[in-house]
Amino acid sequence: MNFRKSMITVTGLMLTLTVFLAGCGSNPSANTSSSNNPSTPSAITKKEDSKSLVVYSNSLSDGRGDWLKEKAAAQGFKLEFVEAGGGDIANRLIAEKNNPVADVVFGLSTVDYEGFKTQGLLEKFKPTWSDEITAGLNDKEDYYHSLVKQAILLIYNSKLYDENTAPKDWTDLWKKSEFQNKYDAPSAFGGGTIRAVLAGILVRYQDPNGEYGISKAGWDEIKNYLKNGYHAAQGEDFYANLASGKSPLGPMWSSGIATREEKYGVKAGIVKPSIGVPFVVEQIAIVKGSKNLEAAKQFVNWFGSAEVQSEWSKKFTTMPANEKALATASKDIKDLEASLKVQNIDWAFVAKNMNKWVEKIQLELLP
Repeated sequence: MNFRKSMITVTGLMLTLTVFLAGCGSNPSANTSSSNNPSTPSAITKKEDSKSLVVYSNSLSDGRGDWLKEKAAAQGFKLEFVEAGGGDIANRLIAEKNNPVADVVFGLSTVDYEGFKTQGLLEKFKPTWSDEITAGLNDKEDYYHSLVKQAILLIYNSKLYDENTAPKDWTDLWKKSEFQNKYDAPSAFGGGTIRAVLAGILVRYQDPNGEYGISKAGWDEIKNYLKNGYHAAQGEDFYANLASGKSPLGPMWSSGIATREEKYGVKAGIVKPSIGVPFVVEQIAIVKGSKNLEAAKQFVNWFGSAEVQSEWSKKFTTMPANEKALATASKDIKDLEASLKVQNIDWAFVAKNMNKWVEKIQLELLP
């Protein structure tokens, strides 16, 4: 399925969404002077500098935050970051609605921003680069605009598997004995990547008479997914385990692969299920109640520009939503996008039910 056509269809479904996802990074370590607990209102104090901004994101890992802070400083911006998983960032913004701390939020996914818009959390603003974005990805009312297209992938250690021996789909992980206890299974669900994985599995079992819209067979699949995988201890790194062979299979967002391949010296193989893979679109928006609105507008205009997004793509192997930036992206990025089929997911249905799905999983299905 063509990504552009799919996303136009998906965007049309997102008119009444509640908070869902997020992006994809799930590392809760905060790159900020504020509290690391994303559900507790921050103690960040706005600096007197007229271009000082507080930025919330789940997309600051792998050196992104350091790079962005340095590049923004050259433009006169002084950035303070709060970094957490997509679900945690969403919860924080909602909790701070009446006393906003953030000026700008980026990362997460379209469904999150639809929820934010519905709850009156975003400032209406049309960036200078908005007309350069792939049709159908931006908010038509100009409350949020698109930065990056992200594929949520099942990857494997290519030293241990190849296209013939690797799984053909997520369901092979728990259904085939040779993969059991060899794949990374989640124990926490605040990050956008794992929520997209759950969505990609559960929507296959939609049932209007089932619990939270899912048939018993679907819940049995999730139970087996969690039961038969490897649950990493706190502090363990998935890619280190993939490289060592401890858990050589698991989920990864597309732009997170290249830096880990370089760090661990292991090339990732990518599973391409016939049903397709979940895609999410990372957005950027200004938080309503920003105490430095003009600087926030200037930052969004700068960061989302084709020039900066082209640099971002080359540095962090992202798929730009900005078509001028995409034209300058590496051949590997263009080839990867072209090789992936987009899974047909009713994101409105997912957004409506995700929090209930996660609650059920945590209370009833975790081993």
